[in-house]
Amino acid sequence: MSGFIANTELVPVVLLAGGRSSRMGSNKAFASLGGSSLLSRVAGRLSERGNHPVALNADADWPDALGLRLVPDRIPGKLGPLAGVLAAIQDTVLHYPQASHVATVPIDSPFFPLDLIERLADAIRGRDEIAVATSLGRDHPVFSLWPVSAATDLESWIVTDTKRRVSDFLARYEVRRVNFTAIETSIDPLDPFFNVNTPDDLADAEKWLAALETKA
Repeated sequence: MSGFIANTELVPVVLLAGGRSSRMGSNKAFASLGGSSLLSRVAGRLSERGNHPVALNADADWPDALGLRLVPDRIPGKLGPLAGVLAAIQDTVLHYPQASHVATVPIDSPFFPLDLIERLADAIRGRDEIAVATSLGRDHPVFSLWPVSAATDLESWIVTDTKRRVSDFLARYEVRRVNFTAIETSIDPLDPFFNVNTPDDLADAEKWLAALETKA
């Protein structure tokens, strides 16, 4: 353990569902995969490991939060994933003042590693560092541990930087990258951070789910 997070199991987690789902054509959080919604699958995966308090970054009029507390963006306009990260950080400051970091997980990636938060927390060496998941040579910053100390800087950056590139914001901080290997399945290796953006992606996710169940 790094020592900067007193209890890894109690790191707060905020599920990111604040996007527009424009490529899916409907709210992808409720898209069915193997008979369960993506939202319920992701929330259920988190419950399999540890006792993390989990909230949902989504609009205040979200139709079914599955009992999760809603954490809407405080900056209007759906300004990208970092607006959700900011909401997660601000919520953590308010509800978990003892926490140095908050974890974010998107609702559209149903195969993320069960040990995600533990491994990200183990990588942290300082209160102001960010830990980012990687796989197959790519960063996945929506799967990260974010320092609550970045709240003011992130809010200022979102409202003043018109491009709002996540990579540009990460460049301002010490980033610990944690690599996760592909998952072996009965057909091909699966990127654990495969995400569902379109109906075709959802069809592919059904194939991956079947392949994982076959291997098991």
